[in-house]
Parts: sequence; C-alpha cells; structure tokens
Amino acid sequence: DVQLQASGGGSVQAGGSLRLSCPTSGITYFDHVIGWFRQAPGKEREGVSSIRMRDGSTYYTDSAKGRFTIYSDNAQNTVYLQMNMLKPEDTAVYYCAAVKLGTRSISDFTDYDYWGQGTLVTVSS
Repeated sequence: DVQLQASGGGSVQAGGSLRLSCPTSGITYFDHVIGWFRQAPGKEREGVSSIRMRDGSTYYTDSAKGRFTIYSDNAQNTVYLQMNMLKPEDTAVYYCAAVKLGTRSISDFTDYDYWGQGTLVTVSS
C-alpha cells in the first residue's frame, strides 16, 4: 500500500519560512521521482520542485528557484521542501507525489502515480 503524507504547512507572514515533509512508504524509493505540487484557490495545480531519488538530482520551477530547496533523508524515505522568503502568492495547498522514474525528465510534472493528502500553506502580507 503506497503512502505519501505531506505535512508541515501553516500560516506565516511574508518573508517567513516553512518546511514541508513527505514520508513515503510502499514504493521502491530509489526507482521514483518525488515531486512537490501546489494548488492555489481558483487555480490549477502546478509543479513546484522534484527530486530523482536515485541520484538526488533536483529541479525547480521558476516560482521556487532561489527560495525553495528540495532534499531527502534516504534513511527515513522522506522528502522535504524547505521554503524560505515566502510570499503571499505562495499560498496554496501543497501536495507531494511519486512517479516511477523510467526515462522521464524530472522537469516533467505530468502523470504522477501516487499522491498524498495536501497541507495548507498560508502566507500573509
């Protein structure tokens, strides 16, 4: 039974930081890419960052570059998203998801197989 469980959301003021966690179970950890996504009110879900577990390669969308860091604790099969310099436009429900690595690029945020429940991040100005 595959499980991903995003947590760590909360309410912060602009400029603040949060760290989201995504412990995983039930997948062959190093055969997958773990991605972080978000969905703001009234908007479509978008990819934020991803990490290829096999070699730790990472990818960031423009909205995350320079402010967010994705990393993993492989001993705990957990992926984190450290979010710094948060802005009100970062307000969204954040999700982690997993997809089999195959030959896909880590910049490909389509067709992820497994999803966790979301965690709400609210950034006030």
